[in-house]
Amino acid sequence: MLQWCLLVAFIFHTIRSQEIDETITYTQCTDGYQWDPERQQCRDIDECETIPDACKGEMKCINHYGGYLCLPKTAVVFLNNVTTAPPAVPGRAPVPTQQSYAIFPHFQPRRCPYGFALNEQNQCKDIDECALGSHNCGPELICVNTRGSFICRCKPGYQKRGNQCLDINECETSAPCDHQCFNIVGSFICQCDQGYELNPDKVTCRDVDECAYSSYMCQYQCINEPGRYSCLCPEGYKLLGSRMCQDINECETENACLEQEKCWNYHGGYRCYPRNPCHEPYNQMSENRCVCPAANAACRDQPYSYVYKYMNVRSDRSVPSDIFQIQATSVYPNTFNTFQIISGNEGEFYLRQTSNVSAMLVLVKPLTGPKEYIVDLEMLTVNAVMNYRTSSVLRLTIVVGPYSF
Repeated sequence: MLQWCLLVAFIFHTIRSQEIDETITYTQCTDGYQWDPERQQCRDIDECETIPDACKGEMKCINHYGGYLCLPKTAVVFLNNVTTAPPAVPGRAPVPTQQSYAIFPHFQPRRCPYGFALNEQNQCKDIDECALGSHNCGPELICVNTRGSFICRCKPGYQKRGNQCLDINECETSAPCDHQCFNIVGSFICQCDQGYELNPDKVTCRDVDECAYSSYMCQYQCINEPGRYSCLCPEGYKLLGSRMCQDINECETENACLEQEKCWNYHGGYRCYPRNPCHEPYNQMSENRCVCPAANAACRDQPYSYVYKYMNVRSDRSVPSDIFQIQATSVYPNTFNTFQIISGNEGEFYLRQTSNVSAMLVLVKPLTGPKEYIVDLEMLTVNAVMNYRTSSVLRLTIVVGPYSF
């Protein structure tokens, strides 16, 4: 048994390779070691783990290369591993590294080097000054713990120049952003070009589908494209600005009809009508007016005149809506005029008389195109003094376009 009275014992144990002859193989190791076939060298046996109750009484087991020590539980142990090994000798097993111990008995003052403190096992452990807040790093610095001390480093995005931390333009050093990079103090922010938005990673950009945001982006059809969108118009229309559609007047841009026909443009298309709409027994008096002469016996039971008019209406126009006014061209004393729809109406229209000489055609049901309506509006004129009665018809052709614009 070792004697510990008022004595500091330093035990240095060095394992040296045994003297062996050439017949001994590498699988032979000295006491306290066993052969490691993977590393091809002798490996120390931890007797404190393999030997049950290796130390008796109040002693604690300390393993070291080739053996172990039984020391008082109050002893302070400092380990110093020497990683260098002596050169290998041919014919001998590789020699393990050295290890030395400095052992202080229980009566030795319990002191640890600067930056260390005793733990519950009477071992000197490193003090984490960073965790305890016992460092002197400034607010612009980051404390990093080291063995027995600490160091102060600059925060990410800064570079140490002397005793100062200077901002690093990351935008210039690594180009982290997909599109635009803006340097800020200690960091950077990314911004996407118009038509793109940042992904959750705040660095890469993705295309914005403007067409999915609203159905009002375009008047007719929205086409999403990388970084932008475009609007399309249907046949018979052209793009007005960037999103609205305007009707193309084919009657002005091309020779759409024959010479004996006249072209009538409507929203989204055009129609060709005869230049002379009159039929027997009517005679053409002007471009759109036909008269049946009183001298002609065939005209006796016919309206005195037919006037031809054309108009267009957008599809699904709101109702009720005033769309056309009919009015007498001549006014005579002691005459009374009444107005009525005599053909072409299936409940879509209503004729409201506004005065003795005029009436208003009202649309009372939405019309969906493309479709054509021919409505005959009659004005009946009566003169009670002269016992005179006559009528005239306005034949109104209404073309409903295919769209609401």
